[in-house]
Amino acid sequence: MSTQSNINPLAEELNAILAPCVAGRLLSDLGTRLYFPKGIIAQSAEAKKLGKTANATIGMACKDGKPIMLSALKDQLPGMTSAEAVAYPPTAGNPDLRNLWLDAIRKKNPSLGSAKISLPVLVPGLTAGISYLADLFLGEGAVLLTGTPAWDNYVLIAEARRNASLKGFNLFKGNGFDTEGFNDAIMEEAKTGSVRVLLNFPQNPSGYKPTRNEAVAIVKTLKTAAESGASVLVWCDDAYFGLDYEKDIEPESLFSRLASLHENILACKIDGPTKEDYVWGLRTGFITFGSKGLDEAQYEALVKKLMGAIRSSVSCAAAPSQSLMAKIIIDSRTESEKAENRKMLEERYRIVRNFIDAHAASKALTALPFNSGYFMSMHCNGFGAEDLRLKLLNEHGIGTISIDPEHLRVAFSSVDTEKLEPLYETIFKVAEELAKK
Repeated sequence: MSTQSNINPLAEELNAILAPCVAGRLLSDLGTRLYFPKGIIAQSAEAKKLGKTANATIGMACKDGKPIMLSALKDQLPGMTSAEAVAYPPTAGNPDLRNLWLDAIRKKNPSLGSAKISLPVLVPGLTAGISYLADLFLGEGAVLLTGTPAWDNYVLIAEARRNASLKGFNLFKGNGFDTEGFNDAIMEEAKTGSVRVLLNFPQNPSGYKPTRNEAVAIVKTLKTAAESGASVLVWCDDAYFGLDYEKDIEPESLFSRLASLHENILACKIDGPTKEDYVWGLRTGFITFGSKGLDEAQYEALVKKLMGAIRSSVSCAAAPSQSLMAKIIIDSRTESEKAENRKMLEERYRIVRNFIDAHAASKALTALPFNSGYFMSMHCNGFGAEDLRLKLLNEHGIGTISIDPEHLRVAFSSVDTEKLEPLYETIFKVAEELAKK
């Protein structure tokens, strides 16, 4: 924790509440300085409840007590009131939507049982959620562990924004998760007294989610680290949650096993409807905290620090996105349409799976394990992934992503089903041409 003398008294108050628990031990210098001011937003919230005569607190133009809304916008959003469409929402998000998401988390993760967790805080997309957690818990020079290959935004957030170090551990061994390599990386970091690890399942770029047995091994390692006395922070990036295509996959988020596992473990769930509900551009995500032994006051203190990070950056997420999501979740058509979309994605996965299995002997490309999500990736043997990407793009009009010098990612989610097999035939043909050179 920071010992700076210029910390705001409100931040000091939150720090004192968190000091006895693992969250307080894991805060970065910035995390210790963050607080939610009793300023315009807090005072406006009070006035909204009690200001019956007039509310002159918030900087909105109103008529008859309602926010003004231009006709051009009203025509585009006929199902929304002006308050739902253009009013400032609370910093932590629409309360109804936050409670709907909490109910969804518990429904999708029955292992949580009656574990006490925080009310999800709404953030403007999952990337913002990861960035805010970095603000709270990732100080200069700190180490954040994650599996490799990894999504490129992790290193941008950890190293460029926070001047910390993103340290990779080997994600795979054979056809599955490298539980031994994970254990070695965690226990080595535990010797420093704290562990910060980001687990993204289904993983981007590989499209892999641990099996039930692998999930048990991951949780066991994290508990062992906590029992050794280390403070353990686990970020569960669940962006692609629910898109599992094999029967042996662990169906729940690791958050459900970690939220009440040990007093030295703080689990942070970053999720949202972005991929689960096919609303990528609505930029709506959530952060939820869980730790054994945290009381209401400590959860509230954590949430207020997170609200300080939000307030000092974007102030609040967009109102229309929140209002739309609340309507989408309760709409009777939503679940059946999601099931149809998931069925389509699984069909595409099966086509890719069958093709990859049939070409397992290829010396040019070796697929990384994949069983879920939107993507799969391949290791380029003897030539550069960027060379393959450019050749596919320039000569065949095929867009792919070179994740690093050795790995090419293909998003089968965005390719029409009938185009997948010809797509992969071309990718392998071009890769073999490069391998021969």
